[in-house]
Amino acid sequence: MICSISGEVPEEPVVSKTSGLLFEKRLIERHIQDYGKCPVTGETLTMDDLVPIKTGKVVKPRPVQAASIPGMLGMFQNEWDTLVLSAFASEQQLHTTRQELSHCLYQHDSACRVIARLKKELDEARTMLAHLERQAPMPASTEVTANASALSNGKRAAEDDDLGPDGKKVRQGISASIVTELTDCNAALSQQRKKRQIPSSLAPLDAVERYTQLNSYPLHKTNKAGILSIDIHQSKDLIATGGVDTNAVVFNRSSGEISSTLSGHSKKVTSVKFVADGELVVSGSADKTVRIWQGSENGNYDCKHVLRDHTAEVQAVTVHATNNYFVTASLDNSWCFYELSSGLCLAQVEDSAPSEGYTSAAFHPDGLILGTGTSGAIVKIWDVKSQANVARFDGHVGAVNAISFSENGYFLATAAQDGVKLWDLRKLRNFRTLLPYDENTPTQSVEFDHSGSYLAIGGSDIRVYQVASVKSEWNCIKTFPDLSGTGKINSVRFGPDAKYIAVGSMDRNLRLFGLPGEDGAMEQES
Repeated sequence: MICSISGEVPEEPVVSKTSGLLFEKRLIERHIQDYGKCPVTGETLTMDDLVPIKTGKVVKPRPVQAASIPGMLGMFQNEWDTLVLSAFASEQQLHTTRQELSHCLYQHDSACRVIARLKKELDEARTMLAHLERQAPMPASTEVTANASALSNGKRAAEDDDLGPDGKKVRQGISASIVTELTDCNAALSQQRKKRQIPSSLAPLDAVERYTQLNSYPLHKTNKAGILSIDIHQSKDLIATGGVDTNAVVFNRSSGEISSTLSGHSKKVTSVKFVADGELVVSGSADKTVRIWQGSENGNYDCKHVLRDHTAEVQAVTVHATNNYFVTASLDNSWCFYELSSGLCLAQVEDSAPSEGYTSAAFHPDGLILGTGTSGAIVKIWDVKSQANVARFDGHVGAVNAISFSENGYFLATAAQDGVKLWDLRKLRNFRTLLPYDENTPTQSVEFDHSGSYLAIGGSDIRVYQVASVKSEWNCIKTFPDLSGTGKINSVRFGPDAKYIAVGSMDRNLRLFGLPGEDGAMEQES
């Protein structure tokens, strides 16, 4: 008698009334509880249909294989062989599973890369579309109606009529009324400077010595990292940055959020400047253009003018104290004087010296003097009214990367490969040279604070000096390490009352240094 389920002799046999099949009692009862039918015929089966069969309790005979030692050894050998074969099959299955898992992970990684590439192409396409929309020519009807003395791209409407005998554009020039405006502004600012006092809210020396990093904000793209220029709107506490990723960013320091991303340039943004109350931003780029951005009530900035008067990279933008005019300096060996409202280039001054493009520029605080640095290690001082070169400072090695006038109107700081040189504008001489780095490390940035009490230098690190007199020593009061790890600080700017220092380097992060307590207090005041 054999159980129909297990195929072995049952210990408690039962027979089904309906099918006549023999089962092991415990097995068929469990099956009926689970399924309620016969496991062989599939007919409905209940416990009442089972009839027990009485058998004698006979001890099962030992298998022949276990009746002798050789038989037992053979049985053990068979079981061992079965175990080994089972282990081998498990290893093969594990190997196959690992291969399938590796293939799935590779497919997942490839899919992520494709998605990332598609997102990047989509962003670039959107940027290019915005760029083309801003540069789209005006319809013919609009051009006729507009009386085109100056178009939004900064070019004259009738370019053929504006060319002189030498083939160059004829500029309108700085008129007598503009000269009067500049002179009046100079007189007013000079008078204020005589009465100027160091503000009581200025960060004291011992506070600057305790400055540390407050925050780091990733404002620009990772694939084209680098912040080349920074400007700070002192009253609104807004920070503008120009990046290698072709964007300029307006950042609200108080809220810690980006107010607006200014997209439109096709190459790196080399210089950014706020104008007046922060409603306008001027940016210069390696794409040879200058853009004027108009702020709106929602905090965004839209491109108002695209100026195309330069034929090489625009390296510097500086705004006049009247907030009505600005100057751009380019590697094409010229600087342009613009009217801000119209975007019209009133004068373009070309240097007679060959192959000395401009790498930096800044207005004197009074506005009648313009300082420029060249790629040929020369610093030139210009009279804005006559556009004449009135002074020339030699002595640097390498391109003059940055230039800054002190608020007292007497000192000029210039940065190049060989460090920082300080010039006395009253006697037109170099009275001190600061050598913060070795000969292979150029100084990229130099900046006086708004009070003229501190001087910040950026190269392979950031250093802050206490401004002294011509004869006194200028002491380094604080050194900040380059936390970007790139070894190149491109721009350093002081915040309002030197309460913090903004730093841009060759990574995507804007870094702020200051005292946490002072920083928080200033945010509450604002």
